[in-house]
Amino acid sequence: MPTAETTAARPAPMKRDDIPGWFFSLDRAAFGHLLSAQTTAGVTGDILELGSYLGRSAVLLGDHLRPGERLTVCDLFDSEAGDEDNAAEMDMSYRKTLTRSAFEANYLAFHSELPEIVQAPTSVLADGRIPAGSCRFVHVDASHLYEHVAGDIAVARAALTGNGLVALDDYRSEHTPGVSAAVWEAVFTGGLRPVLLTPMKFYGTWGDAAAARQVLLARDWRSDGYTVDEDTIAGARVLRLNYQVKAPVLRSAPRRLALELLPPVATKATRRMLRTLRERRAAPPVASA
Repeated sequence: MPTAETTAARPAPMKRDDIPGWFFSLDRAAFGHLLSAQTTAGVTGDILELGSYLGRSAVLLGDHLRPGERLTVCDLFDSEAGDEDNAAEMDMSYRKTLTRSAFEANYLAFHSELPEIVQAPTSVLADGRIPAGSCRFVHVDASHLYEHVAGDIAVARAALTGNGLVALDDYRSEHTPGVSAAVWEAVFTGGLRPVLLTPMKFYGTWGDAAAARQVLLARDWRSDGYTVDEDTIAGARVLRLNYQVKAPVLRSAPRRLALELLPPVATKATRRMLRTLRERRAAPPVASA
């Protein structure tokens, strides 16, 4: 059961970055570009999110809904998990903060109506309640356990239109090997074609990957502060986007002299402070799904 701490009223977020989570600026840009390009090309369809946390990514997905389209989000929120492994993951990472009421408050701070919410394990979507071929975009960011992710990928494949896109979170993190196994299994044995890799997410399609890559290359990512590169995986081309690394700042002679003249304890403290400031400037904005 939620505690008083988790259900206490929280102030509505003033801006989207106020919503906690791990949905960083690069993937926000990629989502926005791909979804807008679909709309421009006349592609229609619903949007599905498996694993929403407190709504950071769901709010952006809601921005791109067009008349007649539906956003469905599926998350356990504050319900009990259906198996011991999933329950352990919930208790370790999300139990103290994740509630449906918090998600709804965050979403309604930016949209007038809630999406369709399925408060249950994502495995329930395998029952066909999402019509086959009805979605143009699916975001998978739920369990990190192999069996669950493999099931979520199967749900995404059934839900997507022919050239629909799926975004899979945590495909390369050292603490989520189950996600990596399920993603690359889908690539090498399940027909999933890589389109784009970012530090956090894998983007792919069971349709025309080359067309999706061309959509991405139509944007000048470098002028927006990102790098764009191309790799080949088993003969298939895939794009990589990342943050540009800023050149190191050269210290002026007076600054070097000041550091040399300070007492050793003060010098160490100053260096720590400067290093912390540099890291904060270089890090992507914190806060996902």
